[in-house]
This record gives sequence, C-alpha cells and structure tokens, in this order.
Amino acid sequence: MYSSPLSVRLNATKHRLLSLALLACSATALAQSAARPVYLDPSQPTDKRVADLIGRLTLEEKAAQLNHLNKGIPRLNIPMWGGWNQTLHGVWSKEPTTLFPATIAMGATWDPALVHTIADAMSDEARALYNSGAEGPRSRHGLVYRSPVINLVRDPRWGRIQEVFSEDAFLTGQMGVAYVRGLQGDDPNHLKLAATIKHYAVYNVENGRQHLNAEVDDRNLMEYWLAQWKIVVTQSHPQSLMSSYNAVNGTPDAVNHRLLTDILRGQWGFDGFVTDDLGAVALLTGSRKGSTETGQRLTEDPVEATALAIKAGNDSDDTEFETNIPLAVQRGLLTTADVDRALARVLRVGFRLNVFDPPGTSPYSKIPSSVVRSPQHLELALRTAEESITLLSNRNNFLPLKQEQVHSVAVIGPAGDDEYETGNYYGKPARKAGPLAGLRDLLGTSVQVQYEKGAGFTDSADPAAISRAADLARKSDVALLFLGTNLHVEAEGRDRRNLDLPGAQEQLLEAVYAANPKAVLILMNAGPLAVTWANDHVPAILDAWYPGEAGGTAIARALFGKDNPGGHLPYTVYASLDGVPPQNEYDISKGYTYLYFKGVPLYAFGHGLSYTRFDYSHLKLSATTGAPTDTLQVSFDIKNVGDREGSDVAQLYTHQRQSSTYQPIQSLRAFERVTLQSGESKHIQLNLPLSELAFYDAHAKAFRIEPGVFDLMIGTASDDIRLRSHINVIGQ
Repeated sequence: MYSSPLSVRLNATKHRLLSLALLACSATALAQSAARPVYLDPSQPTDKRVADLIGRLTLEEKAAQLNHLNKGIPRLNIPMWGGWNQTLHGVWSKEPTTLFPATIAMGATWDPALVHTIADAMSDEARALYNSGAEGPRSRHGLVYRSPVINLVRDPRWGRIQEVFSEDAFLTGQMGVAYVRGLQGDDPNHLKLAATIKHYAVYNVENGRQHLNAEVDDRNLMEYWLAQWKIVVTQSHPQSLMSSYNAVNGTPDAVNHRLLTDILRGQWGFDGFVTDDLGAVALLTGSRKGSTETGQRLTEDPVEATALAIKAGNDSDDTEFETNIPLAVQRGLLTTADVDRALARVLRVGFRLNVFDPPGTSPYSKIPSSVVRSPQHLELALRTAEESITLLSNRNNFLPLKQEQVHSVAVIGPAGDDEYETGNYYGKPARKAGPLAGLRDLLGTSVQVQYEKGAGFTDSADPAAISRAADLARKSDVALLFLGTNLHVEAEGRDRRNLDLPGAQEQLLEAVYAANPKAVLILMNAGPLAVTWANDHVPAILDAWYPGEAGGTAIARALFGKDNPGGHLPYTVYASLDGVPPQNEYDISKGYTYLYFKGVPLYAFGHGLSYTRFDYSHLKLSATTGAPTDTLQVSFDIKNVGDREGSDVAQLYTHQRQSSTYQPIQSLRAFERVTLQSGESKHIQLNLPLSELAFYDAHAKAFRIEPGVFDLMIGTASDDIRLRSHINVIGQ
C-alpha cells in the first residue's frame, strides 16, 4: 500500500508526541508517588507507615494522639478515629440502635456462635454510624469500642454483673473470644472495629473501687482472675485493653508493669494498646478535678503519674496524657522513645482500621446506614432473649401455659410493663416491648390481660397497691409476677448488700400467691436473687434477665410454649449469703463460685430446665491414659425423649482425685448447646487438652500437672451429672 512522504512525516511526528506524552505521564506518576508520604501509602508495611507518621509529629501532637478524645491532625490528614464509644449490648448513639439483652443474658445462652453473631451485628451498626459521620454520646462515632467486659462474677453482690458473662473463667473466655471476633470482623486483612476488653484486672467490687486494693496470691491471680484474659487475648487478639481503677497487691492497675507489660505483652503476646479506665491516671494523685472520687494517692504530682503510667505500659488516657506528656519529657520523667512506643501501639491499630487509607480501601467502609435496626437485627435481639430465658423450677409441669385454658391473665410487678430494666452502656431503641405488651400481642383479644404494678423496684410497701394486685390475681386464671432489680439496685458504682428481692417485692409476691396460687414468677434481674420462698411455693420460676427491647415478646412466647426455654445459669444462685466469703476476700478457694462453694445452692451453676427431657448415653473416651501434651476426645449421645423441640447444654467437668494442694470441687472444661426435635439424637464430641488440667504452682511460677486420676463428668448442670468416667494422667 502506497504512503505519501507527507503522511509518513506526520505519522512519525505523531509517534514522537505520543512517546513524549507517555514519558510525561510516567514522570508525573513517579513524582506523585514520591510526594505521597509513606504513612499515606497503603502499599507500605504498617510498621514503616507508623514510624513515618510519628517522625512527622511534634511532641504536643504525639501527646494529643494519646488522648482518646483527640480531634485528629488536619495538617497531616489524620482524622478523629478513636473516640469514646460503647456497644456492650447495643451501640450507644444519639439515634436509635438495636438493643440486645444484657451481657449476663448472653452468658445464659451458653452459645458462643450466637454471641459472635450479635457482636457482628452491633459492629455493622457501629461502622455504619462511623461511615455516616453520626454523633455518639460524647463525640462523633469512632472505631474503638469499649467492650466487652470480661470480669468474673466472683461475688454475687457485685453491681456490674449485668455487664459480664459468667462466674466461670472458661465460659467467660469462650464468650469473650466470640464477642471480640464478631466485633472486630472476620477479614484477616481489615479490622471492622477495635474491641477493648475490660477491666484488667481483679476488679469485682464497686464500693470504693477508685482506691480499692485487691490482695491476691499468685495462684488465685493466674488460675482464676487472669484465666479468661489469657484466653481472650491469645485466641481473639483484641486491639485494645482497659486497665481498671483498683490496685493489685498495692500497685494500681494503671501503673502495674507486671500486669500490663510482663504478663500481658511478655507472656500472652498482646499487640494492641492499653487505655486506662476514665480518669484513672488523674486519680493516681488521690482525686480528679471536678470530681468527688477518691483515688489511689500514688503521687501528688500529675506529671509523674502520667510518666509512671506510660512506662508501665498504659498507652492511652484522656486529657491528662495530652497535658502532661510534654511536661514529663521536659522534666526528664519520660523520654521521646517512651512516648513513641506508646504512640506506635495506638497508631498501629488505626492503620489496621484503614483510617489513614483512601476511602473505599476497607470493605467495611461501604456498610450502609440501613443496617441500623434492620429487620435481621431486630429478629436477632428477639432470638437472643428467647435463648437466654432460663427455667429455674417447674413443679408438676405447670408451664407451659395452655392458651385455650386461659381466659384472663394478671400481670403484676414493677417489671411487668415498659419500666423493666435493660441495663447500661447501650443506645435507646425506637421501641421497647414489655411483658404486658408481649402478652397482649400474643394472646389477642380472646384473653383478658390486665396489669397492676403492686410495688416499685425499691419502694416501701404500699398496702393499697399490694391489695389491688392481689385482687387482680384473685379474679384471674393465672397470675404472672414480674419482679427483679434495676439500676437503682445493682449498677456501676453500686453493689448490693444482700440477695433478697428489693423493696416490697417479697411482700407483693406472697400476697399475690395467697390470692391465687396459680402463679408464675418471672425474674428480670442481673445478679442472683435468693428467692427461696418462691422456690418452695410458686409452681414455676423463669429468669428472663435484662432481656433487651424484645423482652416482653420472648417472655410471652416462653410462658405459652411457643418457645421452649433453653438458657442455663452462668453463675451460682446462693440460697443466702451464709457460707459466701466477704467481698474483700480474693481467695476464691475460701468458698466462692461453684468451684469451691461447699454449701447447697438454691440453683447450681449451669442449671436450666426444659419443657422436654434429654437422655445422655454411650460415653466414650479416646484414651484412658494420657500425657499432659495430649488432647482427649470425650464423646457421647444426647437424645430428646420428650414430646417437643428443645435445647440443652452439655457440660464437661473435671475433678482431680488426689493432690498435694487444694483443688476445685469441679471445673468446667468444655460445653456445647444443642437443639433437638422430639425423638432426635445427636452425637457430641468435646475436646479436652490435658494441659488444661494444670494448676498454678506459685513456687515454680508456672502451671503444672500432678500425675494421677481425674474424674470426668458430663451433665446438664454442675449438680446434674449424667455420665461419669476418668482419665489417668501420667508425666509432668
């Protein structure tokens, strides 16, 4: 094909121009890449990005970044990303979010998979609020959330039982792992949120908590008080941890190098950052500005308090760090390296959250606002309430009630309507279905459902109000008593003095029962209630806990057999405080929890009845002798031999027959919640690493196993053992 000389010259010119343009583009791209700071380059290793960013900050900017309420640094495109955020059982926000049952109710489900799903749903709502720039209770929503609480119910009087999972470290550990994994997301390359496990450590008393000193020996510390922390840290890798106000053996937790550095980082490999409980560093001087709280009085110098906290391994605080870190460096109490180490730990979490990356880098940045209070989340709140309801007693199968035989229902008690307690550290829902509403919705107009409060949660007796409640019970087919506690009885900063029903509720209970013995007691509480009279008289007792926004619906369904209660107690319900040690006794071997309590509880740890029955059979061990490095498989069958679907929790306990030192009466080692149709069987296998049979030898400063025989017990509660065997452990 012929081409003219002119066209040849034009084509050559065009090619040269194109080549020049491509070279110019390449040069521009290289220049832009070179101009982009390392800390803003997602292709760079995280530690390199962290170091680059720290190198660009002034001392004052570093200190500001260690205040969890910092506003970011606009000149470097650093956003506000931490904040004061709570989602204990629902995201605390200025707009409605899904309200789930309280954490202790989650513990009663004995269902880690469910807890993971709940935490995943809450973190979706939290991420959506962050993505939309929504306002939280104290600042714009960030990505560091101060939950879960993994302290233990060592003492039944403790005011914050609503916030935790159990008295048992193993059960708490499994629930905590599920919660953290759900909150932080399952993407190995991106964090959805940063979970903060709290309050570390040996925190279990509210009265005087800011200046309290817990005296605890090393065996109790390592074997009980820290056991669940080790499980959660090593298995779920939470990105943040909160130290508590109290001291342990004379050293405040906020400056406890052994706890925060030697054990947490040195032994367990924690790679997140530590923050203190609100104002804990300020309280090291004995008081906090604008507060009447009395602290630890470690020093009168707030700058020294800040320096001690940083050096011990406490990386983040509030205004105290922002104000006092520069002063501490100027005075030689801290080095720049001390500050940079703490800051690197905090910033590393921010990079894992993708807050320094271009929009859209994180898959979670696309979570829409429509997930907040989505139908799926509302259904999950109801399901959680249903799974948590625990049947404590059911004389002569009084429950479930038969709808066709009930024409009138008396709803009585302070928790019977929408004043029932839902707990703390959560957002307010758009709606709240109390027992009265739940029963009316379920039963419709064919059954007359009427309400009399009868008594308040804490009020003195009003004879007229109690009389009205008794009259209503007398003329009704069945009386449903909704009694329990609220935040005026047990809460942060408020322990209980006894385990009784508060106020005039016991009088109300007995008066209503006298008027109509066809009565059911529904407890709505957090900590254990010693309802001994009710256990001896009332035909049936349910524990519905603080059941979240759909509590009334779940309770109504359980009462009338639409659902079958399958919850199990996550703690011991003592008949009284007889035999329970004082609150300042931190040696649990003195009689605390199912591990060491030698009395007869009202309801044992793990207890939970059903409307159906389960048979356990065919126990088999993978070995009868094993070494401490072995894992034992314990297998057996469960069959639903009743006439309806139901759930049970199979629990594996161990007991060391002989030992040179004291050992627990029994210890929970594994469990599984199962749901079976009528007549259905399931083969269960529980794995027991024999290393878990070790106790902490304080002299050797290590866990060790004494060779010998360990009893193995399979049951549906700690006092309802169905199958037994044993294993002989040989070698150290």
